[in-house]
Amino acid sequence: MLTEEQIATYRKDGLVVPDYRVPEDALRRMRRLLVEMLRADEALSADYLGALTQHHPGWLEFAKLSPIIDAVCSLLGDDVALWTSTLFGKPARGGKATPWHQDGQYWPIKPLVTCSVWVALDDSDRGNGCLRYIPGSHRAETLWPHETSDSDRLTLNQVLGTEAFDESTARDVLLGAGQISIHDAYLIHGSQPNHSSRRRAGVVYRYMPTTSHFDHAYAFELHRTLGVPDQSRRPLYLLRGRDRCGLNDYSIGHG
Repeated sequence: MLTEEQIATYRKDGLVVPDYRVPEDALRRMRRLLVEMLRADEALSADYLGALTQHHPGWLEFAKLSPIIDAVCSLLGDDVALWTSTLFGKPARGGKATPWHQDGQYWPIKPLVTCSVWVALDDSDRGNGCLRYIPGSHRAETLWPHETSDSDRLTLNQVLGTEAFDESTARDVLLGAGQISIHDAYLIHGSQPNHSSRRRAGVVYRYMPTTSHFDHAYAFELHRTLGVPDQSRRPLYLLRGRDRCGLNDYSIGHG
């Protein structure tokens, strides 16, 4: 569980780095799974890949690590579900930038209460394009207007203009391999491209309290209107407790 001080940091800044590292054995298996998956299908992007558990069920094992679920429950309550997982691969010498954005801009979760656990598969620092964020930008619980970009140099097509925040306040999230960070859905964040000789891979697991509803029908509407990935067949995994809102469908997308 997170300490009271760590929970306070999350509430204040929108991001916290817990005192936890993924065990070395699990970290090796995550790295191996990533390499094997990309080798097996050359059409997959080494920079960005959504819905990892749909590409390979092996990713679900690591989302269930008890210390990670304990930390998430410290923030979201005792009833939580995993609703997606994402690879930000950022290969050496050319890994793409992730533009300033808010995750919740294109998520069909009502109410929008969810957190992201970022698991560093490699050391992540300024040299290879670590995560950056605007502390406190989540507190207004406001989704600022984003523009759609067709740039092939970005991992995401939803870009937040810098007029919505003060970029000079940005902080870098420096993580060693195996460390994790947790951030809020409203947090403004992004990352620079990777021009170094080192890969900067990270896997993000997205959790929500089951008091929220993942609206699969609304997910398709977001896909149709914003051009974001279609999440209307996104599987949900109840990882702890029970479904509190009674609306979530845990059968869609499985099998």
